[in-house]
Amino acid sequence: MLPRPPSASMTTMTEYVLPTHANVLGNVFGGQILAWVDICAAICAQRHTSQMVITAGVDELSFEKPIKVGQVVLLTARITATFRTSLEILVQVQGEDAKTGARWPCVSAFVTCVALDGHLVPTPVPALELRTDEERTLFADAHERRTHRLARRKKAP
Repeated sequence: MLPRPPSASMTTMTEYVLPTHANVLGNVFGGQILAWVDICAAICAQRHTSQMVITAGVDELSFEKPIKVGQVVLLTARITATFRTSLEILVQVQGEDAKTGARWPCVSAFVTCVALDGHLVPTPVPALELRTDEERTLFADAHERRTHRLARRKKAP
């Protein structure tokens, strides 16, 4: 498998917030945002691996500013690191006022996906071809996050 750059699998999605996506305050449900994050990450991971993937985990989320009915949700996903059979994807979510074009951060998340072969067994993934300083920094930080994730998993009952 040849290494692939993050740019080859970068994924963007745009969603329009409808009343069915929102709570009584008119803000999009956090769970709805998380569902869109999961889909965006899965598409990005499948583009990189050329395999089916499953979500293994999502790091801690903190919502910064709500997105309301009638506004637009912009999601961008990119691979930050690959491991043996898994990969980490950064998904950034912004709100957009369609009338003014103003944008603001809503939430970001690191999603871990595992690639599966045709027998649903974890399978090796292509390495990440790092081309920029930002990509190298994200990659290095991803290894530290992975170490913390694995340590938390060992402590879990």
